[in-house]
Amino acid sequence: MKRICVIGVGYVGLVTSACFADLGNHIIALDINEKRIEGLKNNIMPIYEPGLDELVRRNVKAGRLSFTTSFKEALQGAEYAFIAVGTPSAVNGEADLQYVAAAARSIAENMTAPLVVVNKSTVPVGTGDWVADIISRTQPKPIPFSVVSCPEFLREGAAINDFLQPHRTVLGSLDREAAEKVAQLHLPLRAPIVITDLRTAEMIKYASNAFLATKISFINEIANICEALGADVKEVAAGMGYDKRIGSSFLDAGLGWGGSCFPKDVKALAFMAAEKGRHPQLLNAVMEINADRRIQVVKSMEKMLGGLKGKTIGLLGLAFKENTDDMRDAPSIDIAQGLVAGGASVRAYDPISMEVARELLPEVELMDNPYKMAEGCDALMVVTPWNEFKNLDLERIRSLLKQPVLLDGRNIYNPEYMLSLGYTYLGIGRGHEKND
Repeated sequence: MKRICVIGVGYVGLVTSACFADLGNHIIALDINEKRIEGLKNNIMPIYEPGLDELVRRNVKAGRLSFTTSFKEALQGAEYAFIAVGTPSAVNGEADLQYVAAAARSIAENMTAPLVVVNKSTVPVGTGDWVADIISRTQPKPIPFSVVSCPEFLREGAAINDFLQPHRTVLGSLDREAAEKVAQLHLPLRAPIVITDLRTAEMIKYASNAFLATKISFINEIANICEALGADVKEVAAGMGYDKRIGSSFLDAGLGWGGSCFPKDVKALAFMAAEKGRHPQLLNAVMEINADRRIQVVKSMEKMLGGLKGKTIGLLGLAFKENTDDMRDAPSIDIAQGLVAGGASVRAYDPISMEVARELLPEVELMDNPYKMAEGCDALMVVTPWNEFKNLDLERIRSLLKQPVLLDGRNIYNPEYMLSLGYTYLGIGRGHEKND
């Protein structure tokens, strides 16, 4: 049983803590947010992630997982300290590393024995060296330590499965022995382990997320062309996906990408490139296409209704994706604000993220269920592809609407079926010109 300190109890930190504990390690999860820690001590989760509640409870009960706000307590006897704090975008797109720096200083001030410090947060290339320098300069007295980069590849909504059944584990360090120690922690996962240097490991994370974001922006660009030429992007994506060189994942046309990773990571990578005198043309285009998708869907709704002023529009879903309550850079925010700016009133329903939305979208009327939301609306828009929405009573929904207008921003419905029910239906890239 290894003793591990995990700093940060957000999506990455809490999942990492619970999963490492479930593998038989002794974990102390630390956060400076007293309210979060107090909540966790009382079995109140600070985030929604399927299966996480039960996993945390089980390991707390088994004595393998505990929570604290004290670095001194968390580092007592620890062999590893995982930094899993937030690295949000700063003004120019660069990653804000203030929380990483604070964690590094606190580690230096409170460590009492040799330690392997593991960067789990997504950080700019070169941060591992920087963290090592902070710890060296801050230590009251020299104590041996090593820094290892171990970037996370967790998808919100599937994070536990992604941790326990990873495609690979990436480790980077200037200290091979330290990297191999961290590799030992991951051996029970039975996945390939890539060991490289610090900067390459940090770059693997950014390159991976930028590539996935590029696939999404690419298929949305193809969707725009499909709409003009009368082709069906879903069939196009299916045909492309059979090619093993391309693959079918991340080829779902829709409202684009959002959340805590893709937006800030693509921005940060573009910023790093520009800072070094490179011109990240592709990354800039990927971001531009993604932003444009949100603008275009508002324009499409305006066209369907013959104007937005005085109309009431209901949004099915608010979270940036299904199976999470995360609304960081969610398409729903830009869409709702765009509709309101056009003179519309906006209602919304989401199975999980209503409390989060209350603060972010005060101009939106939040409803208890999709049927109540639909009553009296001039149109609906599918924003998040929750399974709940795929099984709605669409005939009942149609009867509640002032006009049977539905813009399917996630292509969860069959166009022919929707038309047969009497809807004025619009999907993303489903051959609109052909049907006009």
